[in-house]
Amino acid sequence: MRARSAPTVGVVPVLLRDFTEADDPRILQTAADPGTRLWNPFKPADDPVAWRAKIADGVTRTFAITDASDVLLGTIALFDVDHEQGTVELGYRVHPDARGRGVGTAAVRAACAVAFGELGLRRVMLYHAVANPASCRVAERAGFALEGTLREGYVYGDGRAYDEHLHGLLSSDPLSSP
Repeated sequence: MRARSAPTVGVVPVLLRDFTEADDPRILQTAADPGTRLWNPFKPADDPVAWRAKIADGVTRTFAITDASDVLLGTIALFDVDHEQGTVELGYRVHPDARGRGVGTAAVRAACAVAFGELGLRRVMLYHAVANPASCRVAERAGFALEGTLREGYVYGDGRAYDEHLHGLLSSDPLSSP
């Protein structure tokens, strides 16, 4: 698969590509991070080989987020694809040393380009815990509209049910400015 680049105005440039064995140490570092474990637990990441095999099943589109030097900055996935309805959910994890630099926003934009272009979908949905304001900023900066709050919408890594925000982006929505 060829790498896909994201718009780079105001954010760090990123590429989306398939995973390689060279990514395993940074996958494990991301999985071990307490913030990742709380908001987006990596259940199979204790064995990156098994995790890479699972995500290669074709059910989801999961990409490595990298920079121009090919360092893994995180992961991003398009999942629960519904071709009949034209919808998909999006989830991402950013390596701790890549946070706060616009990596999440750039990767979300690149993944949305795949969803709307290659997959031909019309709507991307992004859920996050209300208690995770960094993910809210990523969604807003990527052009997603806040559509509502789901009370106790999801049980996260600490076993507690948190309220969630639902953000949506349509293929017809204008691209946001960073």
